[in-house]
Amino acid sequence: MILPGTGGQERARETEREPMGEQSAAGRPAGDAPEQVIATHGLTKRYRGGQLAVDGLDLTVPAGSVFGFLGPNGSGKTTTIRMLLGLIEPTSGTARVLGRPMPRSARTVLPRVGALIEGPALYGFLSGRDNLLRYDAADPTADPRTRRARVAAALDRVGLTAVAGKRARAYSLGMKQRLGLAAALLRPRGLLVLDEPTNGLDPQGMREIRALVKELASDGTTVFLSSHLLDEIEQVCTHAAVMAQGRLIIQGAVADLAAGARGRLAVSTPDPAEAARVLKEQGVAAVVADGDRVTGEPPERDLAEVNAALVAAGVRVRGFTLERASLEDAFVALTGEGFDVAG
Repeated sequence: MILPGTGGQERARETEREPMGEQSAAGRPAGDAPEQVIATHGLTKRYRGGQLAVDGLDLTVPAGSVFGFLGPNGSGKTTTIRMLLGLIEPTSGTARVLGRPMPRSARTVLPRVGALIEGPALYGFLSGRDNLLRYDAADPTADPRTRRARVAAALDRVGLTAVAGKRARAYSLGMKQRLGLAAALLRPRGLLVLDEPTNGLDPQGMREIRALVKELASDGTTVFLSSHLLDEIEQVCTHAAVMAQGRLIIQGAVADLAAGARGRLAVSTPDPAEAARVLKEQGVAAVVADGDRVTGEPPERDLAEVNAALVAAGVRVRGFTLERASLEDAFVALTGEGFDVAG
């Protein structure tokens, strides 16, 4: 689903028209630059039948950040995004996007938001260029006089200029993702919402998209990024939030989230089996031996004593370190499960 800024047509009968006002180059009304691009309070969605998808969400996304949205399968991420974009009504609570209440201000907000949700919906019989021309024509706020130039610039930005005349049905999954992203970039946006933007891309394509996200953020666009690739979040995001079972577990700067988890103890030794045995006796949990490297979760005690126990047992210790915790370590510690986050 692509919401390249027009996105509120299906909600037209439910929204109130607000004056657009003078626009800045970054797609924000002049004089209106909220410190929090997304702010929710007690945001809740309960579906018919009693399923509680999102439970009292208090989410804060700082302006200018690249914000990673993480959570295991069924955690409520997609439901949250749909509420933020005015696609579904919350059961209770409030949400403000770009300083405006949603969904009431959808007609004012959505032209300033680019979004790529659950993959792009494309016309397979049209070329990539013609798909973008059609998307842009559907935006009543887009200037038709600059349409072709903006489409060409968007195609160039995502690396599709050479295949712009090719029918979309012949595009690979990664190329379709790029085209969907191009649709979201047809006009300057104050907020860009991306759901798995590197899905289907090869490593080079992933690096290019990460570089593009950083470039957009440096230009003043706030990027809200949902991804199951935790290393991707760690490389590109400045802030993140973790969801589990519809509740917000933690949010904050990525560096702070990783710092909150203990790193893994790593021992390099030609005696991995004996080292693993001693480490377990010393209270090290989740011990894994891989070649001459043994790792585990450090115990709540002085690690010098653990090292001394290894030496006393005759283990030849070549390396003994406490590795810095990754965002993945923090995620698993917080949720107690893996990170298939298609929820």
